[in-house]
This record gives sequence, C-alpha cells and structure tokens, in this order.
Amino acid sequence: MSLGEVLRERREGMKLTQDQVADRVGMSKPYLSNIETSKVKNPPTDRILKALERVLKFPKGELMKLAHLARTPMDVRTEHEMLEAEVTKLRTALKKLLSSGRRKKSGGIDLDALVTPKDNVRALGTGTPVPIINKVVAGYPQHFTDLDYPASVADEYARCPDVHDPQAFAARVVGDSMEPDYEEGDIVIFSPNKRVRNGDDCFVRFEEDSSTTFKRVYQDGKKTLRLQPLNSRYAAQVCQRDEISGLWPAVFRMQSLRK
Repeated sequence: MSLGEVLRERREGMKLTQDQVADRVGMSKPYLSNIETSKVKNPPTDRILKALERVLKFPKGELMKLAHLARTPMDVRTEHEMLEAEVTKLRTALKKLLSSGRRKKSGGIDLDALVTPKDNVRALGTGTPVPIINKVVAGYPQHFTDLDYPASVADEYARCPDVHDPQAFAARVVGDSMEPDYEEGDIVIFSPNKRVRNGDDCFVRFEEDSSTTFKRVYQDGKKTLRLQPLNSRYAAQVCQRDEISGLWPAVFRMQSLRK
C-alpha cells in the first residue's frame, strides 16, 4: 500500500477524523487529505512524518521508511522491490526445504533427493510495474485523460505476477455498470498486446472525442460491436468498429476483500 493508504487505514481504524489528526500533528486538514489520497507530488517532511507516527501510534521510523522509499527513483525502487520479492520466495522455499526435506543418516538434508531430472521448475517473476493512469468509468462513456504523463509513467503503480506486457496499464473502476463482476474501486489491468476475443471485458476508447468506458465487448457483425454492461440496469451500446480508436482487454483484477 502507498503511504496515504497506510495513513488512512490506521486513522480510520483508530476512529479518528482528519480534523483530529491534523490538529494533533499541527498541519492543515486539506494537506492531510491530499496525503491520504496520494495527490501530493512529494512525501511529507520528516517532522510531519514523526508527528504522524506519534499520533497514529506507528512503530518509530515506519512511516519514514515508506516516505524514503517513495522518494527513491522508479528504476531503483523497481530493483529493490524485485529483490525483496526474490528474497521472500527464497525464504519460503528454504522453510519448505527444512520442514519436508529427506534427512541423511548424518542428520543433514539430502539435496539430491529433492531435485530430479524430471522436475519441471517454472520460474516466476514479480511482473512489470504497471502504471495506474486514471479511472475508467464502468457506466456511460466519460472523457479520458492520462494527465499528460509520458507513456508508462504515473503517480501510482501496480505489480501483478505474469503481467509482462511493457504497454500494460491499469485503471480504477468508477460506477456500477460492471457489477457484480467488478465493483467501484477495483483496479483492472489491461494488456494492449493481448488479442481481443469475443466476450472480453475491455477498456474502450472512442475515436470522436477520446472518451472511454469499460464494457464486455461482443462482435455482432463484421464491423459492428456491442458494448455490454454486466449490470442489467444499463443498456447495451452498439457502435461501428471504426468509431473506436482503442480496444484493450482486461487481464487481471485487483480487488480489496475488506472495504
């Protein structure tokens, strides 16, 4: 989670309002709100972070570590995250090895018995950092903006195993037209390099005004597409293929299990 999400979750868990926390820390409520919603470009000062740790009862230095990580250049942070993921996998494998490995008479673990020529070991990666570029409206088409960011650059990133498309991007769902499969706030990852199949859930961009929407897409004819909401309260939209400038299939959904 981001620094802002961590702060908001702890504050709400302690049943404190933004006004209460801001007053105790000695900062403005709007600034605290911007931190929690990740609207500030740079992390707060160390003085504010120390005060937030005290007021919200974080272990000393925990928020400082998160903020320092946020200040780290993206390429360095990516390498750090990948190393952390690899270390976690190695620790898990080591625990399994120590608990289930066959023992030699000497008491040591028989490593040769654990790996045979028939073993098919599949390497797992942590995935490519995917930029969360904006919200996608799961309802009527809305104007889309990438906030003038260069390609693959954003304030927030998601990382998901098995997503290795360098052009992949993510968006948060707004609205209820794709319920029950997708709820507002879900993060959906789209892969431009995946071939769109009939019945895929897609990020759709319209040619005329660059507006976008999120719908299940069916090809009703050679040149006709039906954009189908999953919520029966919304009507389907039929359009010509040349009215659409972009059609990118969803490949993963990231959903909070606790609201």
